[in-house]
Amino acid sequence: MYPIVLIAEAVQICTVEYKKYIRRMPVCLECGNQIRYGRTDKKFCCEDCKTKHHNSQAKAARSFKNKVISLINRNYEILDTLLKDGADSADLMDLMTMGFVPGMVTSYKRSGKHDVYTCYDIKYIMTSTRVYSIMKIHNLSVNLQIVSETKDQ
Repeated sequence: MYPIVLIAEAVQICTVEYKKYIRRMPVCLECGNQIRYGRTDKKFCCEDCKTKHHNSQAKAARSFKNKVISLINRNYEILDTLLKDGADSADLMDLMTMGFVPGMVTSYKRSGKHDVYTCYDIKYIMTSTRVYSIMKIHNLSVNLQIVSETKDQ
């Protein structure tokens, strides 16, 4: 007869070896249920979960884009209002209390010592405390026409 201790150790070793080969069931990224069939790298339990997951990711991306566009539009409205009131400069803190977000621009260019920002067709220079030299770009439609003509060729 084998001693009970040796049998217990053998069972324990077999159990450890068996656990190494047990297939870990992947979990659905959408609903969290275990995926009990199919490939081992499967990510979704069914087509509905796959569709829901990808739709929610696309919705999040669209939502982010819409937020950025609305912030840029808000900046444009604030700058346009300043121009209509005859102002060509303003304190940055005053603009920020009106809802201006300094990082939301359509283009940026370093010109000499200054950082020149553009919000659609309004160009301005911004420092850490002030926005100045606010002006409309009048020949923008001509520039856009030239760009579209070069793309067509």
